[in-house]
Amino acid sequence: MSALVATDLDPAAALAARVRFLEQPESYPEPTSTVRAIETHMSWVFVTDTLVYKMKKPVRLPYLDFSSLNGRRRCCEESLRLNRRLAASVYLDVVPLTREWDGRLKIGGSGRPVEWLEKMRRLPQALMLDVAIARGTVSERDVRRFAVVLARFYRSALPVSLSPAAFRRRLLRNIEDNLKALRADEFGLDRARLARVASTQRGFLEREAGLLDARVAAGRVIEAHGDLRPEHVCLLTRPVFIDCLEFNRDFRVMDVADELSYLAMECEFAGASFVGPLLFDTYVKETGDRIPVRLIGFYQSLHGMVRAKLAAWHLPDYPAETHPAWLGQAAAYLDLAERHLPDFT
Repeated sequence: MSALVATDLDPAAALAARVRFLEQPESYPEPTSTVRAIETHMSWVFVTDTLVYKMKKPVRLPYLDFSSLNGRRRCCEESLRLNRRLAASVYLDVVPLTREWDGRLKIGGSGRPVEWLEKMRRLPQALMLDVAIARGTVSERDVRRFAVVLARFYRSALPVSLSPAAFRRRLLRNIEDNLKALRADEFGLDRARLARVASTQRGFLEREAGLLDARVAAGRVIEAHGDLRPEHVCLLTRPVFIDCLEFNRDFRVMDVADELSYLAMECEFAGASFVGPLLFDTYVKETGDRIPVRLIGFYQSLHGMVRAKLAAWHLPDYPAETHPAWLGQAAAYLDLAERHLPDFT
């Protein structure tokens, strides 16, 4: 069916009807032979032959609120604005999913909007950095090309107005939040090990306050991408970076060294540890900003704990048979967090 009748009587039923509608190839204004639907924690993503449509779920979490239709629209529009900084050719529009006069759904119709969709150009899967790493096709030239784009973006970004003390308090809060979350009994992680990692991170904050303050004073804290992982990097002729963290500004305000350290760590986790040194070498050549190795280690250790926490948080949302895999991923990220500690002890 090209247009399914929707209902607002039951929000869950209404959402299910919209998903079913968007799963049908004939629902789209552009011809497509297939639609692949992907559910994430916060969204539904629909991949057609040439385009991608993203619909946010009506959820409310401690760090975001998609519970209202207007709120979801605003977040879609903010995503468009922010992602066009590093992927202008990919992020095309925000379009309504409407209920027409006869009660049927239509993408971009003239009826009452019942949902909002981000419309994006589909990127070639083989050129995504995570796929290229898995296939062993990433070259030094690839890394330097995307590193140049990132470095120039960071160099042109306006610094965020933030005091050095407030910046350090943010980092300390992250350390404490990660530790508290990962100590939960249901995760079964080694509490002594977690405490040791967190203690060393706190110690770095105390001993290296001057270094961190200098990063703020030099204007290195900006509104960055916020979620720079290999699956968000596409190795086009001019590389693009997608899926920035749009729903919470506080999460994307960071030291550029922090963001680069995150990407380097994620590439290491994926089996491409050679990416990090090339990334930082290119960044230094483009900007002159020489980032101390101990600072990179601190940021990577901190991100290792964040990623361990996010992996463990999947347990309530996924079947019990997947829990060992998620806990295994959490433990692997904890290994990374601990591995980078000697860089600044």
